[in-house]
Amino acid sequence: MQVNVNQILWAAALAFALYGGWLDGRTRRIPNWFTVTGFVTGLILNTIVSGPRGMLTALEGAGLGLAILLPMVLLRAMGAGDWKLMGAIGALLGPKMLFLVLLASVFIAGIMSVALMIRAKRVRETLRNLSSLILWLLTFGMRVNPEISLDNPRLMRLPFGVAAAVGTLVCFIAVHSQWWKA
Repeated sequence: MQVNVNQILWAAALAFALYGGWLDGRTRRIPNWFTVTGFVTGLILNTIVSGPRGMLTALEGAGLGLAILLPMVLLRAMGAGDWKLMGAIGALLGPKMLFLVLLASVFIAGIMSVALMIRAKRVRETLRNLSSLILWLLTFGMRVNPEISLDNPRLMRLPFGVAAAVGTLVCFIAVHSQWWKA
C-alpha cells in the first residue's frame, strides 16, 4: 500500500482531533498551546506539501472553521477552545474537508445532546430552554442570553471537542474507506 500526502494530512488531523477530543472530554478545556500547535502544524505541513498554495489552503481551512463558529462563541453557546480546535483542524484539512468534518461534528453533537438530556432526565427543561432561547434571539437579535449560556453553571454542557473528534474519525473513514477494500 502506498501512502500519499493527503493521507498524511488526514492522519495528522485525525490524531490531533482525537487528542483534542480526549482533552475536552477529560478536562472540559482545550488549551491554547494545543490549538496553536495544531494550526502551525497544519500551516507547515500544507506549505511543505503544496508550497504557497498549500499555505493558502491551510489559512482558508482555519478561517472557514473560525468564521462559521464565531457566532456560537460570541453568543456564549460554545467555548473558545472548541472554536480554535475546529480552526486548527481546518488548517490541517483545508476548507473542503473541514466543511464535511464540521457537518459531521454538528450532527454528532446533536445526537450526544439528545442522549445527554435523556440520560439526565432533563428533556422538558432543555426543550423549554431551547424555546426561550429562540424567543430571545427573535426578540433581541444576536445577543447573549444571560440565562442560557456557558456562563450558567446549572445548564448541561456538551464537550464539543469529543463530537469534533468523532466527526473527524467518521469523515476519515468515509474518505479512506478504499484502504480496507485492498
